[in-house]
Amino acid sequence: MVEESAGPVTSPIREPVGERLRIAREDAGLTLADIGQRTRIPLRHLEAIEASKYATLPSITYAMGFARAYARTVGADEVAIAHDLRGELATTWEPRPRHEPYDPVEPARVPPRGVALAGVLVAVLILLGVGLWYGTSLFRGEDAPEVASAAPVAETAAGPTAPVAAPTPQPVGRVTLTATDEVWVRIYNAADDTLLIKTMQPGETFDVPADAERPMINVGRPDKLTVAIDGQAVPPLGSGERAIKDVGISADALRARGTATGA
Repeated sequence: MVEESAGPVTSPIREPVGERLRIAREDAGLTLADIGQRTRIPLRHLEAIEASKYATLPSITYAMGFARAYARTVGADEVAIAHDLRGELATTWEPRPRHEPYDPVEPARVPPRGVALAGVLVAVLILLGVGLWYGTSLFRGEDAPEVASAAPVAETAAGPTAPVAAPTPQPVGRVTLTATDEVWVRIYNAADDTLLIKTMQPGETFDVPADAERPMINVGRPDKLTVAIDGQAVPPLGSGERAIKDVGISADALRARGTATGA
């Protein structure tokens, strides 16, 4: 007597990668902020991964790298996560438009328009007051010329004085980064405040703020960035064989790096 077949055996349906990572994170007692602090991945990208909204990430490469870093942090199998995510992205990935407006990562750091205009107005008034004080006698009365004429008499009585050497000006340079291809960068200062984080497009430039304290850069493909100080090209940050992290990009740091490279 032939027994009837019970039908094809089906494999269990697994949760999406983002859902599995979220469960692993909660089992580990961690918050998204904890994951972001340990992996340096922006919070909005972590939220997108858990929600399986990978189209908001810069590219498939970043989606895979972020998911693997997330898995390592929560103790999940990063190889299995990467394998399953590759399958998900093969059917769901929709690339973002190549040219999109840049949204600041930290909107709270952008001053309101009114405050910015008021600051510009105050600066103009201060410069105007300084120019009137030193350039005219408007605020110093009628006796200002007599005080000026007394200076040569005092100099004659005491004899000529030795010239005072002017202080040597410190070299100041404007550091400009230019993308030669699509490349993701993060620029931050010594306090780990983000100055720029985005995927730069070919031909796009960024001037490092001159008042930034010890600015540094993380970049996956350093060979896709050209670096210049006051328009003069300096040696590249890397060959592109590997990503770089915590590399100083102030004018002094780049000059010292160029000297070491030449030596």
